[in-house]
Amino acid sequence: MSVRPWGAALLLAVVATGCSATAADPDASSRGPAGAPEITKNVPVPGEEARKIVVPFDAYNISPAEGMTIDLAEDSLIGDCMRGQGMKWPALPRPAERDIEPPNRRSYGVVEPDAARVFGYHVPQDRPSVARMRAELRARTKQLSPEERRAAYGDESTHGPGGCQKKARRKMMKGAPEIDVSLFNKRIFDAFDRSQRDEKVKRVFRAWSGCMAKTGFRYKDPLAAVTDERWGTRKPSRTEIRAARADVRCKEETGLTEIWMAAEKRIQDDCIRRHPEDFRTLKTNKDVQLKAARRILAERG
Repeated sequence: MSVRPWGAALLLAVVATGCSATAADPDASSRGPAGAPEITKNVPVPGEEARKIVVPFDAYNISPAEGMTIDLAEDSLIGDCMRGQGMKWPALPRPAERDIEPPNRRSYGVVEPDAARVFGYHVPQDRPSVARMRAELRARTKQLSPEERRAAYGDESTHGPGGCQKKARRKMMKGAPEIDVSLFNKRIFDAFDRSQRDEKVKRVFRAWSGCMAKTGFRYKDPLAAVTDERWGTRKPSRTEIRAARADVRCKEETGLTEIWMAAEKRIQDDCIRRHPEDFRTLKTNKDVQLKAARRILAERG
């Protein structure tokens, strides 16, 4: 269930929010740019189990990989603007696409055996190429002088982007129709909520719950397992990893992921049929941004 801010905001938001995750193996880490967190080398590649989770709304939402493309293109335009004013703006490395997480990776809880084995129910850490890009972004932002920050992002007292970022975003969004982000997000969450009340989904939840009980873990559904407050630790415990691995096995044995996804697909398809104009506008908005981003990145090799 991927909900992403529209426009190139994902990458730049890292500067404000930071990024925290539990290292898979602290001994396998390497130091990134000055002041950046460690980058763990042995993070599993996102598994096919997660990549196979595809729902109709994906065609209208911006996936993490697409968002990265848009963000890096916008960042490149900001760099043109900054260098035009005689200021430095080092380019960021583009992560390997296979390292970027799939859009619906954790929609139905943990589904990947390798992720469960390493992280339990904790959010998987970034793969090295993604972590390196984020680390270089943080390091670059930290080194900006007040003058460079204003040139790049505008006056902090104003709402929304300013400076070179505003110019870049205007160029990226040229020709893109206005969309109702909050309405689309509401429809995403509503479809997800309704899917849990589907009779086939409720039956498979009971089957999954019975399977989990045989291994000593009692949960009514996968979301209850993910949100168990025992897992609110810095590192996953052995018990957490054991539960997560059992969770993945029970999903496979009961066919839970496929049944739940089929229910959500039916609900989303019905929503698209009932609101065709809204979804055409969403698709046009997304396509305009992606077309601009791919052209910009292609021009820069």
